[in-house]
Amino acid sequence: MFSKRKVYFISNWKEVKSESEENINSENEICIECGKNIFFDENRGLIVCEECGLVHSENHIDSGPEWRAFDADQKKKRTRTGAPMTYMIHDKGLSTMIDWKNRDIFGKEIPAKLRGQIYRLRKWQSRIRVSDATERNLTFALSELDRMASNLDLQKNLRECSAKIYRDAVEAHLIRGRSIEGVAAASLYAACRMYKVPRTLNEIAEVARVDKKEIGRSFRFISYELSLELNPTRPMDYLTRFISELELPTKCQKTAKMIIRMAEVRGLTSGRGPTGVCAAAIYASCILTNERRTQRKIARISCVTEVTVRNRFSELVENLNLGISLKKNHK
Repeated sequence: MFSKRKVYFISNWKEVKSESEENINSENEICIECGKNIFFDENRGLIVCEECGLVHSENHIDSGPEWRAFDADQKKKRTRTGAPMTYMIHDKGLSTMIDWKNRDIFGKEIPAKLRGQIYRLRKWQSRIRVSDATERNLTFALSELDRMASNLDLQKNLRECSAKIYRDAVEAHLIRGRSIEGVAAASLYAACRMYKVPRTLNEIAEVARVDKKEIGRSFRFISYELSLELNPTRPMDYLTRFISELELPTKCQKTAKMIIRMAEVRGLTSGRGPTGVCAAAIYASCILTNERRTQRKIARISCVTEVTVRNRFSELVENLNLGISLKKNHK
């Protein structure tokens, strides 16, 4: 009986606390006196109303550095911290590195009698950074990830996500019996799917050192074992990039977007590859807007065959009232 009452009071306290926090957050958005917006004054550490000047909160702690810098050189000299932590380095960038410039922290040259000792320290430091098989695995795999992401011109946060996926696969012992390059490429493809960056398996396979079949097999395995929440790719995800590479105008993109939406409503995209449907919609929009683009060029940009473009195009014309004659376009 006592335990039940205790749990009841604790739950009520949590509800009251959450309600009070919500009230505080809602009050901080607008002024309680005049209803106008409030802002944070960094110089004085106050939360003040911009209309009536009412002080809502004061004595805020400044979490920045205690020094000031007026140019880049002063900032570089006064900064006492290194680079931020990153998943793209096997030790997350937290280890110490001895520079090869033979200069101390003040820029003075190291005496000749100490250079031999510094050389030996530098050599052993580079050796102990990679101590076991797991770190050697991460060193090679993360360098491969960085190389593939650079070739595909992917952004930094996507690289960090792919490195985190690969680290999770290593911790779950999913690498044993599989190639490091295949799992690394699969992690990069999974990160692209998470961030909705339109990259196909063919594009990943072109920059990877394994074939498409191996990447697909590794991707299905790690996505199932790690329970990755990945939504199916849609033809709309590839439309902007394909239109940009084909150098088509905005009216063609709007027409292709309308065709894809009509196809999704009719269920013509289910069971078909998204790149093929997108390529067919672009080809149909080129015909409707009098923009001359061949099936071969569209197929090359979208990484599908010309037969796929023709088949998807025929399905769109037959099921959607686009006003396009198939006989005229197959000649």
